[in-house]
Amino acid sequence: MSEQLPDSVVPLHPEDNGEINLSNPDYYINRHLSLMQFNLRVLEQALNEEYPLLERLMFLLIFSSNMDEFFEIRLAGLQRQINYSRESVALDGIHPQEVLKQLSQQCHEGFDKQYRILNEVLMPALEEENIRFLKRCEWNEGVAAWVKDYFHTQIQPVVSPLGLDPVHPFPRLANKSLNFIVSLQGTDAFGREMNRAIVPAPRSLPRLIKVPSELCDGGDNFVYLSSMMHAHIGELFPGMSPTGCYQFRLTRDADLDLNTTEVEDIARALRGELHSRRFGSAVRLEVTDDCPQELVDFLLDQVNLTEHQLYRVHGPVNLGRMMQLIKEVDRPDLKHPPLSAALPKALLNEETPIFDAVRKDDVLLLHPFQSFSPIIDLLRESARDPDVLAIKQTLYRTGATSEIVDALVEAARNGKEVTVVIELRARFDEAENLQLASRLQDAGAVITYGVVNYKTHAKTLLIVRREGNKLRRYVHLGTGNYHAGNARLYTDYSLLSCDEELGSDVHKIFQQLTGMGKAEGLKRLLSAPFSLHKKITRMIRAEASAAQEGKPARIIMKVNSLTEGNIIQELYKASQAGVTIDLVVRGMCCLRPGVPGLSENIRVVSIIGRFLEHTRTYYFENAAPQLFCGSADMMERNLKHRVEIAFPVENKKLRKRIVEELNCYLNDNTHSWELQANGEYRQLQPAEGEDARSAQLELLEKFSG
Repeated sequence: MSEQLPDSVVPLHPEDNGEINLSNPDYYINRHLSLMQFNLRVLEQALNEEYPLLERLMFLLIFSSNMDEFFEIRLAGLQRQINYSRESVALDGIHPQEVLKQLSQQCHEGFDKQYRILNEVLMPALEEENIRFLKRCEWNEGVAAWVKDYFHTQIQPVVSPLGLDPVHPFPRLANKSLNFIVSLQGTDAFGREMNRAIVPAPRSLPRLIKVPSELCDGGDNFVYLSSMMHAHIGELFPGMSPTGCYQFRLTRDADLDLNTTEVEDIARALRGELHSRRFGSAVRLEVTDDCPQELVDFLLDQVNLTEHQLYRVHGPVNLGRMMQLIKEVDRPDLKHPPLSAALPKALLNEETPIFDAVRKDDVLLLHPFQSFSPIIDLLRESARDPDVLAIKQTLYRTGATSEIVDALVEAARNGKEVTVVIELRARFDEAENLQLASRLQDAGAVITYGVVNYKTHAKTLLIVRREGNKLRRYVHLGTGNYHAGNARLYTDYSLLSCDEELGSDVHKIFQQLTGMGKAEGLKRLLSAPFSLHKKITRMIRAEASAAQEGKPARIIMKVNSLTEGNIIQELYKASQAGVTIDLVVRGMCCLRPGVPGLSENIRVVSIIGRFLEHTRTYYFENAAPQLFCGSADMMERNLKHRVEIAFPVENKKLRKRIVEELNCYLNDNTHSWELQANGEYRQLQPAEGEDARSAQLELLEKFSG
C-alpha cells in the first residue's frame, strides 16, 4: 500500500448501511512518514532566499540534527519491532517493514538533496561572502605549516589509532562519533602485517578549526578536522604506508530501555542506562562517497547493517557539528536581526512587583515575541520576598545552569519551601536533569521525579505568598518548557494569574505528583491522563451538535502533532456534521483533510519559519466559546500516558487576542504548507494580486515593532 495515493481524493468506503467506515486505513497517514515530511520541509528552508545566508545554513544543519534523532528513535523503534517480532500496525494499516522501505527511500533522497544544497548552493554562496572551507589543495605554505603544528600539538596526543587483527577486533564505536577507516601496507614494529585500522576522533576535538587570519587573504577561513587527519594520517602509523583514509559515522538506537516498575531508584538506574545509550544497535552507516566498496562492505559486516542502511555522503559525515560556525563567524549581516522581545504594558514598570501586576489582572505572554524574563523575574522576586512561603514547579527541559534553577536554589537557601518535580526521562536531556536535581537537592529543595510510568510534561509553577491574614496562590501555566534559550526560539504561551480556582487546581496537581491518593476533581484545569481526552472529545462533539442545529460551529487547534485515533475520528464526524475545522499542525499529522464526505470541512497547515512553532491551543466556538492552552499534543502518549495540563483562557480580551493570532497562522501564505488528501504538502504562495502574509513576521511587528 503506497502512502501517497495516486489520486488527489481518497476513495470512500461506505458500509452496507451507507455509513462511512472510519476505521478504514485509507483515511489515515502513517505517523513516521508524516514526520519525515516535516523534516523535508525544514530542509527546504535552506533554499529560501528570504532568509539570511547563515540562517539558511542553520536550517540545513537542523535537518541533519533532526534526522539523527529520527534514526535514533523512530527508525530504531521500527527495526526493533521487526527484530523481536512485535510488529504493531497503526490505523493507517501499513506494516512496519513497508514503512521502513518507504522511509529508506525518502531518507536517501533527503540526504542526497541535503548535500547537493550544501555543495552546490550554500558553499558557493558562503565563499562569495568570504567564508571559506579550505581543501588540502587550497592550503598555502603558511596554512600547511599551521595545520601540521595543530595536528602535532592538539590532535595526535589525544588520538588512539586501533589496528585490526585477530587480537584487536573491530572496536565498539560510540553513537554518532566521527571515525576513520584506514587501509595500510607494510608491517608494524612487531612484524605484524595489518591492512586496516580504525581511528576514532575524540569528541573533545572541534570538527571545524578556524585558520589564523594572518595566514589568509581576509575573510573567515576554516579547515575540517577530517582534512587535517587525512593530511597527516601516516604519522599515526610510523613505518607503514596508508593507502586510503575515509570518514564514517554510525548512528545507533538511542532510546532508553528503562523498566520503571523494576527499579527502586529511578535516578540511579537512569545513570546506568545513559552510558549504554551510546552503544545501542546500529541503525545507519554514513561513509564518504569515495570510500572503496571493499571497505564499505567490511564496515557493514562489522556493524551488522545492510546496503539499505548505508548512506554515502559527499562531504562531512557529521554536519551537526558545523553549528559552531554560526557562533564563530561575526557576520550579523548574514543572520536575523537580534530579537527585541516586548513586555506587556502591565509589566513595563520595573519598579512595580510582578505580584502587584498579576493581582490586578491575568497576564498573557506569547514567546518569543514577548519576553520570557517576567517568569524568571517572578521567581527571583519570590526567592527574596519574605512573604513568599513556598514555591512548587515542574521542570522538563531547563538546563542545569539556567536562571530558573539559580532562582530556585536561592529560594531554597533563603528558607522557602521549594518543591520541584523533575522529569528525568525528558529524551536527550536526562543527564542535565540529573545534574540539576543534584544541585537543587544540595540547596535544600525537595525533589521528586513524578509518577512511575507517566512522564510529567506539564509546565506549571505555583507560588504561595502571605498577604495580610491570607495566603494567596500565584501561578504560571505554559505551553513550553522553563528554558530561557528555547523561549527565544520556540513559540509558546505563558499565563500569569492569581485566580483562586486556578491556584487551587494547580495545588491539587502538585499533591498528585508528590504524594499519593485519588485524583481530586479540578474546577478549571484539564489534566491528562484523567480529564483532558474526555473534555476535548466532548467539546468536539458539542461543535458537531451545534452545526447540526444550524448554529455557528468552528474548531481551531494548533499543536505539534495530531496522531491520536479517537480524536481524529471525532474530528471526521464533526466535519461530516458541517463544523469548519482549521488545524495548524507543525509536524506529524495522521488525519487526511479534504476528503469529500469525510473531511472536506477540515484544513491542515504546517508553518515552518524562523521560530519553531510550539504553542498548543484548542479553540471551540459554539454558542459559548471555549479556549484552552496547554502542554499536550493530540497524541496517545500525551493524552493517556503523561501528566499534562490545559488551562482555560476565559478573559474575553485575551481569548479574542489568541483567536486573532491563530487566524494569523491560518492566513499565512508564505511560510505555510497545506496538507493535501493524498498525504503530500503544498507550499502556499500569494495569489496574483494578493498580499504576502507571514504569521511570524506579523507577530514580530505587532509586539516588537
